[in-house]
Amino acid sequence: MLRTLSSPTLLLVDDEPVNLRVLRQLLVSDYELVFAKNGEEAIRLANEQSPDLILLDVMMPGMTGFETCRKLKSADSTRHIPVIFITALTDEHEEAEGFNAGGVDYITKPISPAVVKARVKTHLSLVQSEELKRTRLQVVQRLGRAAEYKDNETGMHVLRMSHYSRVLALAYGFSEEQADILLHAAPMHDIGKIGIPDSIMLKPAKLTEEEFAIMKTHPDIGAEIIGECDSDLLVIAKSVALTHHEKWDGSGYPNGLAGEDIPIEGRIVAVADVFDALTSKRPYKEAWSVEETIAFMKDQQGKHFEPKLITLLEENLAEILAIKQRWQEEP
Repeated sequence: MLRTLSSPTLLLVDDEPVNLRVLRQLLVSDYELVFAKNGEEAIRLANEQSPDLILLDVMMPGMTGFETCRKLKSADSTRHIPVIFITALTDEHEEAEGFNAGGVDYITKPISPAVVKARVKTHLSLVQSEELKRTRLQVVQRLGRAAEYKDNETGMHVLRMSHYSRVLALAYGFSEEQADILLHAAPMHDIGKIGIPDSIMLKPAKLTEEEFAIMKTHPDIGAEIIGECDSDLLVIAKSVALTHHEKWDGSGYPNGLAGEDIPIEGRIVAVADVFDALTSKRPYKEAWSVEETIAFMKDQQGKHFEPKLITLLEENLAEILAIKQRWQEEP
């Protein structure tokens, strides 16, 4: 089989040359291979070559496979590389030690060619899935940054309101995973402002009715930019972009949604966005005090905001303010 430039790289580690030759025969047609005969060499090559997967013998003179794996997992540069142990050991205690050391799987000797190929393929698929998720997240983050260039907002604002959103989501009952998705989707809330003319976005004076009507199209533009997708992250990002200007009483835009017809992610981001905007200094306004902001937002319960979310904002205010302090505006 012809390898491509993007073939995954495997690091094969065994002190017995015959074992390395057997693995080479099984895997050379599908993968780029790197070989090591001991733990020290394996660590060095892992740092130099950044393999996608390591097949690691357990019983080696000097540094054992378990010790090698622990060292790999303790270093930032190599901890992400999955390790599959290859061993003649079948004791449950030994297996537990391997998993505790950071291994993801075991292949027992004498090896079965079908098992080796299947395990390698499975774990590389998991690696590729994680890489795809990471790449999607980077794209979302960069698009969120792009919107900042069209606005008076700052990167610190986007960072703070995203973390406020996560705090509120957890308090509302989201799982950790759901809250993290919202954390990463929230920076896309104003992506549609890319499509608004600079003459409106950068106008120092109050907008006319006609100009404000154009400004109110940015949620629809944002949803169109993100488009149809099957990624949970992008689905939530699209919903946030489209609905964070809707209001609980139905007076918001672009679709005049009311109450629970507004997706919960849009309701949460609306609270986080307004809280940070009001408590931050901008070229066109001074920062409001926290007390003034909370009083205003409580007055808007049942109007702009879902009442429950304002209660949760007050209950989690200490954590919100710690986030605000951590990511202050640069001088």
